[in-house]
Amino acid sequence: MDLVVGGSESTVKSVLGKLGSLLAQEYSLIRGVGRDLQYITDELRTMQSFLVDLRDAKQDCRMKDWAKQIREMTYDVEDCVDDSGHRIHNPRWLRSDMCCYFLLNSVYEVRTWWPRRDVASKISDLKMRAQQISERRQRYGVDNPQSSQRSTEAEAGANIRFNAAENQDRSLNLVAMKDPVGVHTDMEDLEKWMQNKTNKNGVLAIVGFGGVGKTIIAAELYRKFVDQFDCRAMVTVSQGSDLEAILTSIKDQVMPQSDEQKPLPEKRSLGAALRGVVCRCSGSATTDNSNERVKSEVDSGLQEQHDMSELDSDDEEQQGALPGKKSLTAVVRDMLGQVRRHKSAVMAKSSVSGTSNKTQDNAKLIQLKEELSNLLTEKSNIIRLLPQSKKDRRIIVTTRFQAVATTCTRDESIKNVKALGREESDNLFKQVVSESKGNIDQVPDEVWNICGGLPLALVIMAGYVGCNPSKSPVKLLQDYESLFPESTKDRREGLKQEEAGRIISHCYNDMPAEIKTCSLYLSIFPKGNRISRKRLTRRWIAEGFVSEKEGMSMEDVADTYFSHLIKRKIIRPMEHSSNGKVKNCVVHDMILEHIVAKASDENFIAVVGGHWLMQQPSSKVRRLSLQGGDSKGAKDTESMNLSHVRSLTMFGSLNQLPLNSFKFKIVQVLDLEGCTDFRQRHTNEICKMIFLKYLSLRRTTIKKLPKAIKKLEKLETLDIRETDVAELPNTICNLARLVNILGGNKRKGKALRLPKDLTVGKKMVALRILSGIEIVDASADLHHLTELRKLSIYRLGIKKRREAFKELLSSIAYLGGFSLHTLIVCDDSSRFLQSLEDLANPPNSFIALELSGKMVRFPSWITKLDVLNKLTLPMTLLKEENLSRLSKLKALFSLTFTSSAAQQDQETVTIIEGNRSGPNGEIIVPAGGFLTLKLLRITAPRVPLLCFSKTAMPCLERLELNFSMSEGLLGRDNLVCLKEVHLRLQMKKKNEDENAIQIKDIEGFSSKKDLNPKIIFDQCYD
Repeated sequence: MDLVVGGSESTVKSVLGKLGSLLAQEYSLIRGVGRDLQYITDELRTMQSFLVDLRDAKQDCRMKDWAKQIREMTYDVEDCVDDSGHRIHNPRWLRSDMCCYFLLNSVYEVRTWWPRRDVASKISDLKMRAQQISERRQRYGVDNPQSSQRSTEAEAGANIRFNAAENQDRSLNLVAMKDPVGVHTDMEDLEKWMQNKTNKNGVLAIVGFGGVGKTIIAAELYRKFVDQFDCRAMVTVSQGSDLEAILTSIKDQVMPQSDEQKPLPEKRSLGAALRGVVCRCSGSATTDNSNERVKSEVDSGLQEQHDMSELDSDDEEQQGALPGKKSLTAVVRDMLGQVRRHKSAVMAKSSVSGTSNKTQDNAKLIQLKEELSNLLTEKSNIIRLLPQSKKDRRIIVTTRFQAVATTCTRDESIKNVKALGREESDNLFKQVVSESKGNIDQVPDEVWNICGGLPLALVIMAGYVGCNPSKSPVKLLQDYESLFPESTKDRREGLKQEEAGRIISHCYNDMPAEIKTCSLYLSIFPKGNRISRKRLTRRWIAEGFVSEKEGMSMEDVADTYFSHLIKRKIIRPMEHSSNGKVKNCVVHDMILEHIVAKASDENFIAVVGGHWLMQQPSSKVRRLSLQGGDSKGAKDTESMNLSHVRSLTMFGSLNQLPLNSFKFKIVQVLDLEGCTDFRQRHTNEICKMIFLKYLSLRRTTIKKLPKAIKKLEKLETLDIRETDVAELPNTICNLARLVNILGGNKRKGKALRLPKDLTVGKKMVALRILSGIEIVDASADLHHLTELRKLSIYRLGIKKRREAFKELLSSIAYLGGFSLHTLIVCDDSSRFLQSLEDLANPPNSFIALELSGKMVRFPSWITKLDVLNKLTLPMTLLKEENLSRLSKLKALFSLTFTSSAAQQDQETVTIIEGNRSGPNGEIIVPAGGFLTLKLLRITAPRVPLLCFSKTAMPCLERLELNFSMSEGLLGRDNLVCLKEVHLRLQMKKKNEDENAIQIKDIEGFSSKKDLNPKIIFDQCYD
């Protein structure tokens, strides 16, 4: 496998910048090492040129080894530079113009004598090491890469500089599941099997090669029946998963979310029942009697519950039961035993998932997804996973192995998925090339024919072709010949695993070096994990992989890199935000496996736990991803050299890393999002990580930030959303480099109070995102935050309304003239919202605006926002007159009207009722306008009757209604571009009769065969 030099080159580039700064400002403090620093700098520049030439050259073993030596030395140089900058920097109080400077400087030099000597010694050692690497290269004859050594034209293309400005994609789209290509026959057979009432407790196995489309078929089958399911839950399960976290996630998704839960028998909650299951799963092997006792306990605790669970496991090759624990089959049997009497929709990837079909009352649709392998050692285990039921039950197993399929079911219930035929392959290839905005006209048939009808290979090859529009047919044919020079047979007969990997590697190596480096970062996340776009791009920036280019900010460049990975089909978008941008994505298993192998080969990352069985690194660990949830991860890390870790990411419990190991001197990225077992002592250790740039404690149990956070002077991103942190300490204002503060919990109405020094001292001027905050009288003046791009106010705790409102309005107007383009204001009293009409200079640069409260009219300046693409308004503004005014917005992509149950007082209800203007008491959506609107969302306890006029919202693609009671829709046929209608019923436990009526009405609406848009019905308890 060729070495991926993109990561090494990026590191060298970063170090050269730091060395230049050290030479210019600080080397005089380390007397006698200036020449050594210059020598190291010159050597690294030469080494960087070598790495650039190595990108597109055929690499022999000596070249790979020398490149690795360069990489490791570069990492050590960076560690030394960072350490020296911290230990011997010029103190702020020491200035050359002050009196007694010579005396004070002499005292400072004496006090810093030892650290200066230590740093000088390290620099001297690094110089000697650089000399040895250079001499070793000559001694063993490592030649420079020659132009004649270039491999394929595709790899040479990676040497071309990526122009971020030219590749910037500003288009806004909705992520929707497309109809799969070439599986119509398979789908017809499976749908018949699903609807066959004689298949009670039936098991179906879908078998096929990796990348052949088993997941697509299962997902499409699920989509066909999704409108018949109550609700869904999805979790990822693998051999090293944290079982307690999995069960807790299921519980959170399937159980009612109301604050007042009905007490369970014997005062046991569902959480207690689940903990009982987990407790038994975490101990030694249990007997069948104990299993049945656990099952009985859970069943008794769920007599009054109505829920669904969807397990999404992603362990492709399970290797038996968990060591020292009850087998996973028993765990799943106990878990599903909890929902045996309730309507369930479950979808499991690689292990277990299930759904319950409402039309068959308690029927089960279970999808066991991906490689159960040795996990199902007993043939009867798969049946015993589910509780016995008199109703119909469906189990679908997708696997690569025929042996697994035969273990689960009879031969007549096994569906073998074959590669696509020639026509289907051609259609899929052209469709994907078109999505990547490529030119299909001059692509030879041989290019897609080599993919052997394998959908994954076709998709990634199409992404490669789409991103190389300038390649001639001759060059594309050369790529074909270079990939399979040993064979000329018709590759439509199918591909072997190694041949499919060859295609993936070819397309991957064609990417520009900087994007290739960013793609290596995907290996940090567990297999099957949905990766947040913002989380990923912010981490790229913190790691130094992204820099400002062609007048674009780092955030915009990072978004461009992300879009290019989508265009290349390296990642697949899964969900969109209401602003039309991708919210999260996934990586196909085979592609991720390829990326993980390359990342491991370059010592880019060390992964502990999870699915991947990676060898422990023989050298220093630079980036560490802990994906296990038990003590095994702690044992694996004990033998590692963690003193050089620069990035630490953890999934599951913090107990997988011993506390004595939670001491990293130079870590720059610390991501603990969603981790359990967080303790105050962890906060104390975090505040000692003085090089931190990115810190995420999202969804942890942290309650308070200590004053010692002021030590994190390099911190750029602080994410404490969905935690109990209610206030920032004053000392945080010392963090002059802080760019993003993310806090609060919008769903629960929690907000983050700002420190007084932020406004009084005019500090933290570098802030670009201030999200989830509470504005009080002392923090209303934000004029000095001229770099601010997003301001999200979750609560207004202002007492002196007149003065503070005026100050806040003035700040918004002022910042709108600089960089502010997103404003979110939640105002329960609505007094501030009413004052927005008095905004002195309306911010014409707004691209997103969200106002939550109670309003009878919106500010007139909203209709003048020509670049606004996302608008959220209170439900009280939903009426024909307002819609007519808003229809003139030129760039509006999504429009949302929302009102929570807490806001539904009598005055609000009266306002909404007064908005009805139609003859039948409906709210009319007028004709014309909304030329760019693709998404309409309405969220309210009661949604009034809506009537869409002809030519109303001509580009609308998705309509989403979230309600407890809906009066219906009229004029649906007038929405000519409508593709999907999402109906989400917020049920009330104390009003089951009303719930039943709503469900029946919606079922009747969604079951109509003449509906063009897909109706997706979901229900949950509010």
